[in-house]
Amino acid sequence: MHELAAMLIKQRVRLPEEGKTFDMYVNDAIYYNLRPEQKLYYSENCFGTADAIFFDEDEYFLRIHDLKTGVTPASLHQLEIYAALFFLEYDLPVNEVEMELRIYQNDDILIGNPTVVDIAPIMDKIVTFDKLIEQIKKEN
Repeated sequence: MHELAAMLIKQRVRLPEEGKTFDMYVNDAIYYNLRPEQKLYYSENCFGTADAIFFDEDEYFLRIHDLKTGVTPASLHQLEIYAALFFLEYDLPVNEVEMELRIYQNDDILIGNPTVVDIAPIMDKIVTFDKLIEQIKKEN
């Protein structure tokens, strides 16, 4: 499903407006000009792939969307981690950027607007644990 969504988004193929999870995800990604399957990399110890992401440099606005195909309720925490990776990779000031995170699941959209208070502690954990992992690797 993710591969098909990425292809449709890249080719800007809109789907029927019927309130279905997959269709809403694809259409919104096209509407907001998101890039599908974007790799986010802090180090060899911490990286990930956002389903769809876009950073508006003029508005200083980060948008991350995630498609969930299962029925177990999802949390925005995974997307907060992606946001933290984004800020670490591109060395942008998290306190100056507005964010919207969306999870598309079960024909609904879960929306969150985290702030520096939410993302900075995740960034700190990533940096701290990356250093710890590197230290352990050197000792072994």
